[in-house]
Amino acid sequence: MTLRQFEVFLAVAAEKSFSRAAKKIHLSQPTLSEHVAELEDELGTKLFLRQGRTVALTEAGRVFQEHAGRAVSAVDGARRAVAEIGGLARGSLVVGASTTPGIYVLPERIAAFRARYPGIDLKLRIANSRTIEQMVRAHELDLGVVGGHVLGAGEQCLAAGLVDDLVLIVPPQHPWARRKEIGVERLCDQPLLMREEGSATRLVTERALQQAGLRCKAAMELDHTEAIKQAVAAGLGVALVSVQAVRGEVATGRLAAVRVRNLRLRRHFHVIHDEDRPLSASGRAFLEFLERTRPAAPTPRRAQRPARHRQ
Repeated sequence: MTLRQFEVFLAVAAEKSFSRAAKKIHLSQPTLSEHVAELEDELGTKLFLRQGRTVALTEAGRVFQEHAGRAVSAVDGARRAVAEIGGLARGSLVVGASTTPGIYVLPERIAAFRARYPGIDLKLRIANSRTIEQMVRAHELDLGVVGGHVLGAGEQCLAAGLVDDLVLIVPPQHPWARRKEIGVERLCDQPLLMREEGSATRLVTERALQQAGLRCKAAMELDHTEAIKQAVAAGLGVALVSVQAVRGEVATGRLAAVRVRNLRLRRHFHVIHDEDRPLSASGRAFLEFLERTRPAAPTPRRAQRPARHRQ
């Protein structure tokens, strides 16, 4: 048996498809099928049941999956241990983040981290919170940074403390733009734009509205904060978004931020990790760096309307 056969087997088991597994681990499908056939010959039993275009594990395959997973994890751990002999002079780290921390919070910190540890190859993947959690569990990420998170099976929260406030944004010509705050009961009077299901911003918003006794139906769902900002600026509705995401627009008057009375809209970003995998030295250094550079809680400010220029 070879390590590559184990990796091929685990990829097919995870993807439930020879073609998808081949694409994921960058092998041709004939080569992948050959690896599986050699492994089945070595073990003297079938590991997969072919069901049209999909495959399923046999009983032997399910038994073998656990051992193969441990073997690959052990080899990964050995590689990291050898790499760490030189301290933090070398290393690699794949960090995933949900949209808000990935776009508006982490880039500046990652740049500072790279300057401090130039030998560590840090990659950032951005998706919504649900996808990041799935990627952590699938061992596609070393760490995940998400907001409004409830720990899932096998996940471990390693750090928290990055604070985020959500604010209500409206276009500058909106009647609410001139007000310091509005009553929470007014929120459902306007078309409310929301992120898609699986977004932490959506989860925090729905939780806060529920606690306030409101059931506001989304007038439109958009799968990116930038899309929501553009839609609000175009007058399609109002939205609750991270204060981190609208600092520039609020400062220039392109959008206005309004407080919502009696609506708690604060969350923490959490760094999650699969507890079945040992955290590398690079991962520990990144966590410590985030703790040292933790910002103070943001204080949202209402936008000033841009001055009108006389013709």
